[in-house]
Amino acid sequence: MDNVGYCNDNYESLQNAASDDELVDIAGATLDFSFTEDVPPLDPEYSSGYDIYTNGVNGHVSGISGNAKLMDLLDEPVPGVGTYEDFNTIDWVREKSKDRDRHREITSKSKQSTTALVDSITDAFSGWLLMVLIGLMSGALAGGIDILAYWLTDLKEGVCLNGFWFDHEHCCWGSNKTTFQEMDKCPEWNSWAELFAGSSEGAAAYVLNYMMFMLWALLFAFLAVILVRAFAPYACGSGIPEIKTILSGFIIRGYLGKWTLIIKTVTLVLAVSSGLSLGKEGPLVHVACCCANILCHLFTKYRKNEAKRREVLSAAAAVGVSVAFGAPIGGVLFSLEEVSYYFPLKTLWRSFFAALVAAFTLRSINPFGNSRLVLFYVEFHTPWHMVELVPFVLLGVFGGIWGALFIKANIAWCRLRKNTRLGRFPVLEVLVVTGVTALLSFPNSYTRMSGSELISELFNDCSLMDSSQLCGYVNSPDNRSDSALFSAFSDRASGPAVFSNTLPDRPAGPEVYTALWQLALALIFKMLITVVTFGMKVPSGLFIPSMAVGAIAGRLLGVGMEQMALNHHDSAIFKSWCSPGADCITPGLYAMVGAAACLGGVTRMTISLVVIMFELTGGLEYIVPLMAATMTSKWVADAFGREGIYEAHIRLNGYPFLEPKEEYGSKALAQDVMRPRRSDPPLAVLTQEGMSVGEVEAMVADTEYSGFPVVVCQDSQRLVGFVQRRDLVISLDNARQRQEGVVSTSQVFFTEHVPPQPPSGTPSVKLRGILDLSPFTVTDHTPMEITVDIFRKLGLRQCLVTHNGRLLGIITKKDVLKHMAQMANRDPDSILFN
Repeated sequence: MDNVGYCNDNYESLQNAASDDELVDIAGATLDFSFTEDVPPLDPEYSSGYDIYTNGVNGHVSGISGNAKLMDLLDEPVPGVGTYEDFNTIDWVREKSKDRDRHREITSKSKQSTTALVDSITDAFSGWLLMVLIGLMSGALAGGIDILAYWLTDLKEGVCLNGFWFDHEHCCWGSNKTTFQEMDKCPEWNSWAELFAGSSEGAAAYVLNYMMFMLWALLFAFLAVILVRAFAPYACGSGIPEIKTILSGFIIRGYLGKWTLIIKTVTLVLAVSSGLSLGKEGPLVHVACCCANILCHLFTKYRKNEAKRREVLSAAAAVGVSVAFGAPIGGVLFSLEEVSYYFPLKTLWRSFFAALVAAFTLRSINPFGNSRLVLFYVEFHTPWHMVELVPFVLLGVFGGIWGALFIKANIAWCRLRKNTRLGRFPVLEVLVVTGVTALLSFPNSYTRMSGSELISELFNDCSLMDSSQLCGYVNSPDNRSDSALFSAFSDRASGPAVFSNTLPDRPAGPEVYTALWQLALALIFKMLITVVTFGMKVPSGLFIPSMAVGAIAGRLLGVGMEQMALNHHDSAIFKSWCSPGADCITPGLYAMVGAAACLGGVTRMTISLVVIMFELTGGLEYIVPLMAATMTSKWVADAFGREGIYEAHIRLNGYPFLEPKEEYGSKALAQDVMRPRRSDPPLAVLTQEGMSVGEVEAMVADTEYSGFPVVVCQDSQRLVGFVQRRDLVISLDNARQRQEGVVSTSQVFFTEHVPPQPPSGTPSVKLRGILDLSPFTVTDHTPMEITVDIFRKLGLRQCLVTHNGRLLGIITKKDVLKHMAQMANRDPDSILFN
């Protein structure tokens, strides 16, 4: 490749070539990403002695003594080389190669001394130790969030006289004056009307409680949005779309930093307590990933390798779901199915271990005081029947339709927020939505309670001593046998699940019909308010609101099926399996299936969702109904559009994410997509010799490309390798400081051997060490279908296009995304990080 004879060749088709496109148009970014101090972009020894090249080509580095020898970066690595700028994609191949070299070096040294052997064992064990730390930290934070959110939610309705830090349930635990009919009332807990006016009855008391409920909700929401806006803009939203993008290799500095973790944890408690239609389960994935990113800095192999760090973040995503739902296995499957881009077998084992540690930590904290990891844990024991598959599938159809419509409505609202003046007033938007939510939710007890409490109420299977409105059935000697009563009372210590085993289906009483009307109104309210709530500038998850919508629909259908079986048990549908006086239908099971269907319709989760739901209920026999409803919801939702809510938000924000599930059917070739095009300027390339430091710096200053191909000479365009812009800038700055006599006229060489220089001449700069000698290349006739697969499976930043070894152009990740957008009839300019 060093043969200058190549320069005599001519390649006419290259004369009209255009410049290669940058990986990410940093100049076009419109978001304010100013919180970058959380994750230092370079090693500490570099950041203390060098300045990043941001102020032009003459940026310099201070505090380093000069050295007159010819610098070879292979022998003397420069701090900062091999790192990445913000809003860039990592080079997966280079990162994995670096880790292999590091591991090979450690293994070879371990055979030479005992100390090196100990270092090798420590290095191998560090990954498992990191998983333990992530599990402990995430579990502890999740437990604290659960306890505080539960307390602040109850604070909107009253206060405990024994101590203001007690929530309603814990306040009444030690009371001897509670009854089965009014288990939630005790003298120690006072509503605000009782505290201020001395009475809880009458219109004045109702209005006072109403006003206090709204004031507390507005205060919590105001504090949440102000803290996010002032200290950590990245703390808003769910975080899962950004986590997916980061795991695919994109760098957003500060998104997983310490300030984001602190503010997200605090504001998540406030946002959930405000009563907004949102959940904490999605943001807990973001919190766990923040913990993982911060703890990665304790271990060198994860701090200095972006690919290894993303393996840890994949495990952290599993931890987030594990502490959110108390479902360690479901968390691992969620990370594998929904968020991870690269998930080797080793990461699977470590994800499972980290999720186990996190679930154990949360169980030790016991935030709800019931030895359960989630508020809505239930157990069903009544078997389901084949006939019930029909209503289960109907719930799947409802979940798919609602999921598809919700995605379209929410994306339309978020796009309106981004493109109009509405986006300029995030604080006002949050306060208005909170005020409307509190105003409309207080009169209805099912919208007044938190989302987790609502789901728990809907999943519940009625027992004899249940005081809920949904359990207001008519108990008469005709529909309740003495043996059932005896069995229920004798097994009272076993809990509500035993009652559901023994109580037959009963006629619905007036309380049940009142509850059904309230649930119908709550369903409409939740469906509408969640559209405008998700995406506001506060932490907001979508799992709980989606499950609440499905649980309401499922409970309504379940009660209807229960009454139909009771009143028409002689019909052909029920006669074979539902005898009079039997417990045939479990409405709580319908609520659970509806919750899974709606969540599946919104997120398009399948396997992980089914596992999460059966881990919640502890009943393996309900896997088939869950699978039927989940798959039906996915099929129905996919008929309206194949994107889930997270993929839709990734596209809305213009993140450079290549969706592995998206099909590619174009017959285009690499030469049809590559840059330069015929109307573009020539391709910006470096030559392996013959260019001066000033010429290289001028090319860097005049362009914004993320890297430059290196060729033998301009005439032949024979490819030598590829050099990253950041590595080139840092190396030239380093050479000016550490190598005496380097000036703008000094020659730059990318060759193995530097030709002898005259004694009176300026010293040369050798940059062979930063040159990638094996860049990925395709020929100009390679089908784009194969090229897209290469980008997806190898995580490439760019791919060079050659013809008989001569460079024709370059295809970047953004070029691929723009091309795929054109194929889908979307605006290709939307593929910008905005």
